[in-house]
Amino acid sequence: MPLGYVVAQINVTDPQTYKSYIALVQPSIEAYGGEFLARGGKSVSYENEPFGDRNVIIRFPSFEAADNWYHSAEYADAKTIRMSASGSVQTIVEGV
Repeated sequence: MPLGYVVAQINVTDPQTYKSYIALVQPSIEAYGGEFLARGGKSVSYENEPFGDRNVIIRFPSFEAADNWYHSAEYADAKTIRMSASGSVQTIVEGV
């Protein structure tokens, strides 16, 4: 079965509140079999400007698991905090 990836470009607007999101998100990801592959760190963009300066990649066992996590009750509170402290583009991709 193909894996699922959440690829996010994030523009943090309230770093203090965003720290609360970081503390909450890990257990929700693990509940759906996910793991971080990239979480911030150094990056370089070519050809166009990125949406934000924080890049995140999360791998899940399937596209469905990634989508179910994004819409889950376990992630809901963390997502609300993230959305209040940042703008982002969240993309779920089926992959290898």
